[in-house]
This record gives sequence, C-alpha cells and structure tokens, in this order.
Amino acid sequence: MLENREEKVEDVHSNHEEEVKGETAQDVKDSEALSSEKDEGKIDVEDANKKALDEVENKIAEDAEKDDERNNIPYKEYQQLDLESLVDELEDLIKKNPVQQINKHVNEIKSVFNKKFGALLAEKKEAFLAEGGDSIDFQFSSPVKTKYNTLLGDYKKKRDQYYGELEKTFSENLERRLKVIEDLKQIIEEADANTMYKSFKELQNTWRSIGSIPKSRYNDTWRTYHHHVERFYDLLHLSNDFRELDFKNNLEEKLQLIKRAEELAELDDVNEAFKELQKLHKAWKEDVGPVALEMREEIWQKFSDATKKVHDKRHEHYKQMKSQYQDIIDEKLKVIEKIENYDFSNNNSHADWQNSIKEIEALRELYFKAGKLPYSKSEPVWQKLKAATREFNKAKNEFYKKEKSDQQENLEKKQELVNVAVLLKDSEDWENTANNLKRVQAEWKRIGHVPKKFSDKIWKEFKTACNHFFNRYHQQKNSISKEQQETINDRKEFLDKIFAIKKATKEEIVDLINQWSDFGKLPRSARNLDVKFNKVIDDLLEKLPIDKSELAMIKFVNIVDGYVKNENYKRLDSEGHFVRKKVDEISKEIQQLENNLGFFTNDSEDSPMFDNVRDKIEGFKDDLEIWNKKLEYLKGLKY
Repeated sequence: MLENREEKVEDVHSNHEEEVKGETAQDVKDSEALSSEKDEGKIDVEDANKKALDEVENKIAEDAEKDDERNNIPYKEYQQLDLESLVDELEDLIKKNPVQQINKHVNEIKSVFNKKFGALLAEKKEAFLAEGGDSIDFQFSSPVKTKYNTLLGDYKKKRDQYYGELEKTFSENLERRLKVIEDLKQIIEEADANTMYKSFKELQNTWRSIGSIPKSRYNDTWRTYHHHVERFYDLLHLSNDFRELDFKNNLEEKLQLIKRAEELAELDDVNEAFKELQKLHKAWKEDVGPVALEMREEIWQKFSDATKKVHDKRHEHYKQMKSQYQDIIDEKLKVIEKIENYDFSNNNSHADWQNSIKEIEALRELYFKAGKLPYSKSEPVWQKLKAATREFNKAKNEFYKKEKSDQQENLEKKQELVNVAVLLKDSEDWENTANNLKRVQAEWKRIGHVPKKFSDKIWKEFKTACNHFFNRYHQQKNSISKEQQETINDRKEFLDKIFAIKKATKEEIVDLINQWSDFGKLPRSARNLDVKFNKVIDDLLEKLPIDKSELAMIKFVNIVDGYVKNENYKRLDSEGHFVRKKVDEISKEIQQLENNLGFFTNDSEDSPMFDNVRDKIEGFKDDLEIWNKKLEYLKGLKY
C-alpha cells in the first residue's frame, strides 16, 4: 500500500468515475454516457471536461495517504558534488527534514554517490594493478563510504518506523470512517424525525475530522458514505424546513467553490493552482452536502468547466516546459561536442596537463550551468558527457604513469642511503655515528616515493642497518654500573617479600607500587624485574572487589608510570599508539553493529539475534569507555 509513492498523475487510474461528478445515481449515468467515445473518434466538450475531472479526482485519491509527504526541500546539482559533500548533504537531509519527505532526494544522492564511488574504486584498482599488484589482493576502504553506509542505515530505520506507524494510523482511520457509515445507516433505519437531523450533523462533523485512509479504500469508502447521505436527504422530506435550509447553505458554499475555481485559471503558478483545485474538489466531496435536485446539473457543469480551464492551462505549461528541456539538452550537447573535439595531443609536461585539466573542468562547469533536467532526461546526456571525457582521462593517466621515472630516481637516492647505513652499522664512534644516522633517516623521509615493487625491500634493508647500530648503541649505554647493580639487588629483595603476600587492600597495593617506583631507573637489561613486579600486582588486584574499569586503570597506570620512571619513551609511544588503535577499532565495531541493527524489521526486534547484537554493542561501549580513560591519562602525562 505504501510502496509506490512516486507515481505520476497520468499513471493513476480509478474505476470509480461516478463519485467525481455529482450527487445522484442519475448523475452517474449521465457522466458515463458523456464519457463514451464518438463514432468518428472525436472528443466533445463533455469528454474533455471528464478527462480534466478524472485527473483531478484521481490525484485526490492518490494523495489521500500522502499529505505528510509534501515538501519544499530544494534540489541541488548533486552530480557536481564530490563524495564528501554528498555525504554531508545526506546527513543534513536526514537531520533537518521529516523522513517521509526526502525519499526522492535520498535516491538521487544514492545514484550519484554509487557512480562516483564506483569510478573511484575502478581508478584505485587500475593504479594497484599498474604497480604490479594482483587483482585478488586488491582492497580499498574509505571513511566516507563507512559514514555513507551508516547514514543510509539510519535513514532506512527511520523510514520503516514512520511508514509502519502510518499504516497503523490509516487502518484506524478507516475503521472510524466505516463506523460513521454504520451509524448513519442506523439513523436512516430508525427515521426518528425529532433527532435524526441533529444526529446526522454530528456524524458529518465526525467524518470530516477523521484523517487519511489507505488510497486503495478511499474511493469506495467515500462512495458508500455519499450513498447513505443521499438516502438521508431522501428521508428528510419529513422535515422540509430542515432540508431546504441545508440545500440553501450547500448551494452557497458550492457557488463559492465555483468562484474560487474560476479565479484559479488566472493564477500564473499553475502548480499551485492545480494543488488548490484538488482541495476545492475534496471540499466539494467531503465537506459540502447535496443541493436541490433542479440545481445539481447546472452548478456541477460550472464547476467542471472551471476545472477544465485550470487543467488545460497546466497541460499547456508542461508542454512549454518540455520545449525548454530540449533547449537545455541542446546546450549541454554543444558542450559535450567541445569536449569531444578538445585537442590534447601536444601535451608533453605536467604543466600542459594541469592546464588542460582546468580547461576541461571549465567546460564541465558550462555543462552544469546550462540548466537542470529531470532525471529521466538528464541521465542519457550525462552518459554522453562521461564518454566524452573518457579519452582525455585515459591519455592523462598514461602520461602520469610515465612520470614514474621520478620514482626510479628516488629509488637510486634511497639505495645510496642504504649503503651509508650499512657502512655505519658496526661503528663504535657512538655519538657521531648516532647523529650521522639520524641525519640519514631525516634525508630518507624527504625523498619521495619509489616503485611499489621495491618499496618494502629497500625499506627493510635500511631499517635493519639502522636498528643494528642503535641496538648496539643502547646496549652499550645501558651497561650495568655498580650503583645500578645495587638497585637491582634491592628490587629483587623487595620482590621476594611481596611474593609472599596473598591478599592486600587497594591502599596497600598502591603503596607497594609507589615503593617500587622509588627504587629509581632500571637498566635495560634488568627490566624483566618490572614484568615480574607487574604480574604480582595484577594478581593482587584481581582479588579486590572493584569493578572492571577501575581494575583496568590501576593496572594501566602502574605499567605506564613505570615506563615514565625508566624513561622508556619508545615503549610509552608504542603504548599510546596501541591505545589509540583500540579506541578506533572498538568505535568502528560499534558503528558496524549499530548499522546492522538498521536491517532488522520491526517484527524481528524481539528475536534472540537482535538481542545478541544489542548486547554486543553495550559490551563494546563499556570497553570503549575504559580505553578512552587510558587515552586521557596518556595525554595528561608530561615527559
């Protein structure tokens, strides 16, 4: 019922024409007679009127369940936006607008995003293969794609929830309308002249207060209601004063509707005129009752004539718009022709190609400035534009592939640095060699990329040579002095004492940690004592009745403070990198699981699988809180 919400007016059909034209069964027969085709295939005035009326009335039936989907959200040239901007637009749409009003916008963003991301993926894969990679090993991920998927999941979840609630509301409204019809039938059957008119008016007000119902039931429900309203007025001869007064009031209201319909034909905005005309027709059907029998045909004819004028003006407007579309298409095709004929055969340098890229981009801008087109007309022209730029992009890419000669020069420069590092790796001129290798490492960073197939190999050679020297350098620097040996002995004695402790309070454990820290810095060769101490402390902490978060932080702080005390900044930096990595991994895991929840239907939210995913999310959130605390502690350190 709620799926095909984008149908055009011309695609909507109804087999209930009789409800459109008047208030009596005779009117129905007259309208059916008027709708028949002439022998010679010509359409007379009545047929033209009927066509106009059918379009208005069918649109009303279609719109019966779409009142909340009206919007004035402006469309943008999504095709001109890059991937990040498209995602920003999608996020903005979802945040600032009702979910039922953005379907067309979301679909267009999806179409453009998928095409652009597909092109980017193909480009990345082509570059990967060109560098010697195997197709089966190709992988590419992007934060913008992750965010896009998350936003789409949020949108679908909100949309499904909205339409589920809407369908329930429509069903409830339908039941209320059917109840009014049953009550109206009861009034007619009882025919109590003293109360029937008052009861009828109350039911009429109730009917008007009820909201939208399913499109598929709209016409039948209204026809049934209208039938019993006419039955009521047929009985109302028992009280002619009431009936004549009602007929008079209804006539005045319908004349006002006719007057306004005639005024609509003079409005410049044909779309607004057509929208208001639908409201007039709905009021004619829903809000205003019958008039005296002798007046019905006359006022209906006036209303249908006014309707036809608005209808014809609107169709003429769209005919002119189609002509304008062709002008826009012609202008875009001229730009495409210029791109097709663009000469880049003499481009021999980076500067040449950069200039050509700017000129092609300027032509693309002219393409977009030529004007907007509906998607059905825009897509074929857009494909022509893509085809026109394909040869240019292909030649540009080939040129830049040849530019890899620069990478070959970089390879030669880095190979010279590898040779220097190998010569110095066994030197015992510690300080001078350390400074020289640091300068060599800085030079390495300044040199650009090398061909990918050599990148890993040459880096490993360079890193191995540098590490060989610096490992020897630190080992020499950390040789144990007499004073340091005394510190080691003191720590060993302290360890022997705490090994015997089976249970301790939190305060006692913190005191042990502080005492250990007071011993001073350990030489690198004796840092295994820190590991043993941390193991004992961890065992004691595990026995404390404290929550997971506090326990993890005490352990973490103990280890990190040890790194600071020993000036082990390399391990400290490594710990910081690890913590940031964990925060990022857990955040992505939560995001993925929350995205997965969006694919569950309302009916499956009570399933064990749904509960399992939700429990996992909560568990990851608890872990993320702990890792964020660790990160904050690291940020607060001064060293």
